[in-house]
Amino acid sequence: MKALSDETRLKIFDMLTDGELCACKILEVFNITQSTLSYHMKILCESGLVIGRRDGVWIRYSINHNKLEVIAGFFNQVTKNK
Repeated sequence: MKALSDETRLKIFDMLTDGELCACKILEVFNITQSTLSYHMKILCESGLVIGRRDGVWIRYSINHNKLEVIAGFFNQVTKNK
């Protein structure tokens, strides 16, 4: 939850719902430095919500759908019990 508590990371995650994106494309949308983007992506990747893969000099990011299903299942179970 902490990974998505930041507005920038939440927007990045939303962008990734449309599919894999290169870090350069994410940078085009935000007025942040490459090092700031790396910081946000590190948090998203360490949370397990996002997967990064190297493609030459850039890294391409995508949503980890397996982890997302686990989280969705958790929330479905919590709401089912109420």
